[in-house]
Amino acid sequence: MKDYEKEVSLEELSYELDVMLEAMLLNAGVKRNKLEEACELYVENIDDVLASLDKSVDGVDEILAVVEYLRKNHAELFGK
Repeated sequence: MKDYEKEVSLEELSYELDVMLEAMLLNAGVKRNKLEEACELYVENIDDVLASLDKSVDGVDEILAVVEYLRKNHAELFGK
């Protein structure tokens, strides 16, 4: 595993995170044609959303809180 970690570039990790964010947002119900906008809004708002959370919220629940923020404030991104 250590050899693999040394071989993975920052660019490759960034790509994988982008793909994971897109997959997570699609799974949360974001319309495919709104995916780019949703990703941008996710990144733009993550710090503010996390700063507003109770300190006991962490990990996966932080991510879910940002998705919930998008649902409440950008409902047009989501399909039915």
